[in-house]
Amino acid sequence: MQIGFVRAAVVLGLLAVVGPFAIDLYLPATPQIVQDLQTDDAGAHLTFTVYFIAFGVAQLVYGPIADWLGRKPPIFMGLVVFIIGSIICAQADDIFALTLGRFVQALGAAAPMVIVRAVVRDLHTGTQATRLMALVMLVISISPLLAPLTGSFIIDFGSWRLIFWVLAVIALAAMLLTAFQLPETLAPDRRVGIDAKALLGSAIFLLRDFKFMGLTLISGFSLASFFVFIASAPMVYMSHYALTPKEFSLVFALGASGFFGASQFAASLGQKYGMARAALWATLGFASATSLLFVLVWLGQDHLAILMSLFFVGNTCLGLVIAPTMVMALEEHGEHAGMASSLGGTLQMVAGGLMILVCSPFFDRTPLPLVGAVAVCAVTAFVLALLTLRPEPEGTATA
Repeated sequence: MQIGFVRAAVVLGLLAVVGPFAIDLYLPATPQIVQDLQTDDAGAHLTFTVYFIAFGVAQLVYGPIADWLGRKPPIFMGLVVFIIGSIICAQADDIFALTLGRFVQALGAAAPMVIVRAVVRDLHTGTQATRLMALVMLVISISPLLAPLTGSFIIDFGSWRLIFWVLAVIALAAMLLTAFQLPETLAPDRRVGIDAKALLGSAIFLLRDFKFMGLTLISGFSLASFFVFIASAPMVYMSHYALTPKEFSLVFALGASGFFGASQFAASLGQKYGMARAALWATLGFASATSLLFVLVWLGQDHLAILMSLFFVGNTCLGLVIAPTMVMALEEHGEHAGMASSLGGTLQMVAGGLMILVCSPFFDRTPLPLVGAVAVCAVTAFVLALLTLRPEPEGTATA
């Protein structure tokens, strides 16, 4: 069964949004959670770290299963686990229970994300795959644009616990979407049985592939900057700058709009200039904007307008990095797209989780540690891009 381009983007985007929604929906509630569960900022950061690392490691499981059973069965498995995790979070009476629930949630949320990337690779390659990935990301953009604002209304109506019941309902809706709107894209004759030795060999091969690892880490450190921002921004904006949850949600949405808006030009720029060239220049812009922001804040220019403006520029450049690097990383590994997608996703998410863990002791609800951590991620991504990407000569871009 075939699936149209736009329909594929909508369905895959709505499935992939489950994991990000579980992050963004409860951002405005972070200060309330810290107070109600009698914890501190480090405890709140741990719920993000655990989520990202579990989300990443779980992809190593779902990728091979998706290559063995097809794309749809693992999605159902993951969403059931996600619902269980959401219920644990909703009933948590301390930060440890909430962290456990977030761990279980992430184990389930990984399934739709990794399989969405594999489905994109099943359907298209080259700039067409970049175009589809960009459209999927456009659908995913409803999460940072609407989820924090929705979360702020939920906590006005009830409490932060209600957020996790809403997430369970969203996962149930995603199961229905998978059942009735997503065709199976991996034909039976293309499926690969689970062979531990073969999987280990495939993983070792990918880990030794310089291009695959370079592209994966470029997108990994780029995403890590966003994860660090997600973990710390609620405290910085709502404590240091005294924004209300709704004001924070709007500011967060504005910054995210640059990322997702720019991602829609990734395919056309890649087709015109080559995906490698476009991604290289985008990482340069990302590193430049965030480094400038760090210098300004370090010099005492602690103004919300400056922070918002340069984060917007940085996020806009970031939107031209993620989709092309993900596509290029999978381009030469179609025969094991599930494993390549899951390993790549694992490395990306673990990088983000570890960055939060490393930076957490320095976060003090002021902007300097936040912008410093983001700048470090951005500069690292740019250095990796210089080492990895070999821009195609103009006129030879992938069609």
